[in-house]
Amino acid sequence: MVRIYFKKTKIYTFMAVIILLMTSCSHRMVGTWTVQRYETTTPGKQAVSLYNIGTMQFKENGKGEKNLNYTVLGITRDDKLPFQWSWSDGKYISIESQNSDISKTWILMENKKRFQKWKSTDGTNNVQIIELKKIIYL
Repeated sequence: MVRIYFKKTKIYTFMAVIILLMTSCSHRMVGTWTVQRYETTTPGKQAVSLYNIGTMQFKENGKGEKNLNYTVLGITRDDKLPFQWSWSDGKYISIESQNSDISKTWILMENKKRFQKWKSTDGTNNVQIIELKKIIYL
């Protein structure tokens, strides 16, 4: 009886170590994130803020999938295109995707394990801010 208990304990310990190693090696961005806020600001005009517009899934291989849906000034965007992503120095993240407002290099304003705040421009005076919250599956 005692011998079986120790074998089970060893197996559970081994499994816990493997799970810990697998999860600790992933990049911080890997996983699914809710786009909690997407804001566009133009100097001299009121900011346009959108909330809970969808999700972005970041994969370890530098690829990802968007599922975004929002309407601005009567124009509806349905962005379900795949993307490529890259991380630079813990200060920048680049998203590459065809015909997407999200496709650009973003400055990391807040870089937390479960919350990200990014900022970028569109080449004119418009500034975009995006806030992401990681979805944790139990």
